Amino acid sequence: MRTKCFVPLFNSIRVKLNLRKMSIDIGGMRIKYKDKDDTFLEKHLVSNEPFGQFKAWFEDACARKEILEPNAMCLATATKDGFPSARFVLLKAYGKDGFKFFTNYESRKAKELAENPNVAATFYWEVLNRSIRIEGSVEKLPEEESIKYFHSRPVPSQIAACASYQSTPIESRDVLCERERALEAEYMIPNKEVPKPQYWGGYAIIPRSVEFWQGQRDRLHDRIKFRKPKSGEVPDGKLLHQGEDGWVFERLSP
Repeated sequence: MRTKCFVPLFNSIRVKLNLRKMSIDIGGMRIKYKDKDDTFLEKHLVSNEPFGQFKAWFEDACARKEILEPNAMCLATATKDGFPSARFVLLKAYGKDGFKFFTNYESRKAKELAENPNVAATFYWEVLNRSIRIEGSVEKLPEEESIKYFHSRPVPSQIAACASYQSTPIESRDVLCERERALEAEYMIPNKEVPKPQYWGGYAIIPRSVEFWQGQRDRLHDRIKFRKPKSGEVPDGKLLHQGEDGWVFERLSP
């Protein structure tokens, strides 16, 4: 009798062990991308350098109300030993001086950037079937620029930056709330400025390459990549095209 009682238990354990070994097949998940007549060709480039093309696509994304945060980008960093990590940050400015974002200089990402300045960033706008990939290295922004941006933020956001020692362990959310209450009592009064913490500021990604990807229904996706040419590399007008401002561009297989 005791043996029979244990049979359901053993079966339950066996099922749990099997589930741990199983992978969930989601291979059938797919969406339709753009039609074959809606391709992204070289003649559709609005600029022969990446910043002008980025501006055009970014403004398209900003015009779509379905895209709540078109400036959200996945930022990938790595340690000096090459161990990667990625997270989303918000792009706050862009132009020929780089793609700019702000963070805590004592966070995990910042510590990795101090060890290894090489980064990658990706934008993905699903409703447009478009993505932009950026690879390059970072430079810290001047302190004056970080201060100016910090004070352009809503006061509660300034206080949050002061209250959070980003990436450090805390006992509970109550710790954050207590820090926030103390800072609100000190600074949520008229004409009192929240000082920017020394451990908070900005970076600019200086790109080496910027790739523009547009998905196609038949999976023959369009990829046009701008990059800095290698030493001695000469555009042939077929595989490699001369761009502007020291850039070249090429079409990549999907």
